[in-house]
Amino acid sequence: MLLHLGNEISVHTRDVIGIFDIEGTSVSKITRDFLNGAEKKGKKLIYCTYELPKSFVVTLDKDLTERIYISQLACSTLLKRFRQGI
Repeated sequence: MLLHLGNEISVHTRDVIGIFDIEGTSVSKITRDFLNGAEKKGKKLIYCTYELPKSFVVTLDKDLTERIYISQLACSTLLKRFRQGI
């Protein structure tokens, strides 16, 4: 099943590692370091919005490629969609 993240971007639910509230987790230095480090290391950081981001989704595909999607959708909305998809 697919999880729609916004702006015509979807990911397979089997690849989702976690769905996180960006506002609640970005106060943590560890999370800020994770997101900044991912961008600096050239990992796939994909913006699904040009609006104020509300959540981020971490995925790992079959090739062990980690991707981080920044979404304008609320964490609760994505979680609800995820649960409906499985």
